[in-house]
Amino acid sequence: MSGISDEFMQEELKGLRRYTLVLLRAGPKRGSPGADKVVWEHGRRNFQLRRDGLLNIVCPADGDGTEVAGVCIFSTDLAKTREVMDGDPAVSAGVLRYEAYSIRGFPGDSLSR
Repeated sequence: MSGISDEFMQEELKGLRRYTLVLLRAGPKRGSPGADKVVWEHGRRNFQLRRDGLLNIVCPADGDGTEVAGVCIFSTDLAKTREVMDGDPAVSAGVLRYEAYSIRGFPGDSLSR
């Protein structure tokens, strides 16, 4: 199948690294007055986390009517990611809630342009 050998796969898999996947969902106060300002500050914080190298990928959801608000991949372990997310202004305010999962990925992978 497509010329990918077992040996190639085994060598590539040696490069896997631990990351943390965060799934953001609407919180109980998502529609409350001032929630948009809180989400704006959440976004500002995400820019800083990206700049600091803690947050590798940020994918806000399109607002398609589901409760999913976004997906993020952190370069930190599960405990550190939870610490970071517990300090998020939107999470603290109940505008967003999150689930965090330990995952593995290939360093250098990115979203296509």
